[in-house]
Amino acid sequence: MAEETRYWWNLKHKRVETDDDKGKASDRLGPYATREAAEKALDTVAARNAAADAEDRRWND
Repeated sequence: MAEETRYWWNLKHKRVETDDDKGKASDRLGPYATREAAEKALDTVAARNAAADAEDRRWND
């Protein structure tokens, strides 16, 4: 059974990488199941942060 390819967004190089690339873990976001999802990594992070911030405001009221 073949292993699924995992995709990462490299913050330093600003490009999508796979497990075969040798980027540092501290420079990567992921893993993502698709190249397209990895390309949108920064948008995903921003959306999750906004949701967490909204949740914190409700908790602190």
